[in-house]
Amino acid sequence: MTGIGPGMGGPDLIIAHLYPDLLRTYGDRGNLITLVRRAEWRGFSVRVVGVTRDERIPARANLVLIGGGSDRLQAIVGPDLVARRPELEELTAHDAVIFGICGGYQLLGDFYVAADGRSMPGLGMLDITTGPGKGRIIGRVRAQATLYGDTFECVGFENHGGRTLLRTSSATPLASVPHGQGNNGADGTEGAVQGNVVGTYLHGPVLPATPAFADALLRRALAPRTKGAPLEPLNDRLEEEAHALARTLRR
Repeated sequence: MTGIGPGMGGPDLIIAHLYPDLLRTYGDRGNLITLVRRAEWRGFSVRVVGVTRDERIPARANLVLIGGGSDRLQAIVGPDLVARRPELEELTAHDAVIFGICGGYQLLGDFYVAADGRSMPGLGMLDITTGPGKGRIIGRVRAQATLYGDTFECVGFENHGGRTLLRTSSATPLASVPHGQGNNGADGTEGAVQGNVVGTYLHGPVLPATPAFADALLRRALAPRTKGAPLEPLNDRLEEEAHALARTLRR
């Protein structure tokens, strides 16, 4: 287990980064850096703990990040992740946020069926299922998202073979996709939210150019410390320029 940031004195925010040695596709670590910096720029102390197989998640973690990976890597981490359900349920019961991207998103659901027909059980913390489809869903995405009362546009890149369906009303779409294919290329949805569990297919990484998304996650994760108060605004000129540029890019 490795950590960066203040290890003593009770940091305001503890981020557990699951399987950083394996699930790190398409620059997903940029999401971690964005969350850390946007918290620190507001004066919060942050500790990041990398957690790989057979290591425990810090009991006081406020935010758990699960990145993306290939089917082979998902099969490697899947059993370890599923065994963590009691840990993760205990964390969400204490207001921690779990954020999964692509492969991490799929494994938050009930099960994932890979392209070769292998079925992998998931955590069952999002009421979603993922199965194979014809061809891959690849391209730029613009999505209209709503998360914890905030509405914003996401920009990112999708590259996945799975087709994800939301099974019950307990899981609601993170976003609609006016440009892109999203969860399954059919129903116009992208990602899912169920309580403090959030999943998305968007790479890029998605958070650096969508600061409102990062701040919605941070506000929720920091709520035990801030008592739900709004986060201090930041100068997002560069982020807004990156967002505007990403909107103009094509597949």
